[in-house]
Amino acid sequence: MWFKHLQLYRLLDEQDWSLDQLTQALDTHRFTPVTETQARRVGWAAPAGRHGDQLVHEIQGHRLMTLLRQERLLPSAVVKETLEERVEALTAQQGYPPGRRDKLALKERIVEELLPRAFTRTTRTDLWWDTKRRLIGINASSAKRAEEMLDVLRESLGSLKVIPLAPQTPAGRTMTTWLTDPTTRPEGMLLGDQIELRAKGDDGILRARSIDPDGEEVRMSLDVGRQASKLALNIEEQMTLVLQEDMSIKSIRFADAVLKEIDDTDSDDNPVMQMETEFALMAHVLGDTAERLMQWLGGEATPAPAAP
Repeated sequence: MWFKHLQLYRLLDEQDWSLDQLTQALDTHRFTPVTETQARRVGWAAPAGRHGDQLVHEIQGHRLMTLLRQERLLPSAVVKETLEERVEALTAQQGYPPGRRDKLALKERIVEELLPRAFTRTTRTDLWWDTKRRLIGINASSAKRAEEMLDVLRESLGSLKVIPLAPQTPAGRTMTTWLTDPTTRPEGMLLGDQIELRAKGDDGILRARSIDPDGEEVRMSLDVGRQASKLALNIEEQMTLVLQEDMSIKSIRFADAVLKEIDDTDSDDNPVMQMETEFALMAHVLGDTAERLMQWLGGEATPAPAAP
C-alpha cells in the first residue's frame, strides 16, 4: 500500500462528496473478474483485499481507494501465427487468398477462440484523496495510467474536474537553479545522487546515479546549457524521491523515522487496522511533502480553491 510513485492533481470541483456518496458511486463500478470472452475489465475493489469489503477508507480527511485492472494476456505473435496458418489453409482450399475483410473476420474469430485459454494479469492502483488540501494523488509511474484511473472515477461520480498539480515556475528550471546555486536550496531538503540533465532537442542527455550533484561532471553539463529534467531529493525526516520536470514523483522511499512510527503501533493482529494506520501516516507525509514542494518551486500555478 505504501506509494512508490505519485501523480498529483488539484481538485477543482466545488461539489464535496460525502463518504457515503462516494462509496455508493464506486459500488456501481465494483470490480468483477473478466469472463472467458472478455479481454479486459477495470473496477473498484476493497483496499484491504480479502481482509475487508469496504471500498473507501477515510482517516482524518484522507481517503484511500483501489482500482483493479484485469486483462487476458494474448500475445499478438500467437494471433499472427495462427492467422497465417488459417489464411494458408483457406487459400489452398478455395484456390485464392481471402480478402482484407475476410482476414479481419478470421482474426476476430481467432481472438475469440484463444481468449478463454489466455492467462490473466491483475494490477492494482491506489488513489489517495486529501479532502482538506483538495488534492488527489495516484500511485502510478506514468500519467497515462493515472489518467485512466481518473477516467473511471469520473465515470463513477458523473463528473470530476481535476488538473495536474503544477508550479508557477517550471520544475525543471527550479531544479537547475538548485544545482547551479547551492544557496537557493530550501532548508530541510538535500539533493540526492540521481540526476538527468537534458539539452534542447534531446541532444546530449546526461543520466547518472551515484553522482555528486555538486561535482565537476554536473557543473560542466550545466555550463553548456543542459537543464535538469530529473533530480533526486531527500526531504528531511520524511522521504527520498526523484522529482521529474513534469512534476511526476518517482522512486519514493519513506524515511526510517516514518517507518519506525508504524513499528511502534499495536495493530499487527488486525490487518485492516494495520493498513489504516499505515495509510494515515503515509497520507500525512505525502500531503506535507506536496505542500513543501509547491512552496519550494515558487507556489502553485493555479491557486488552490479555499476549503469549505
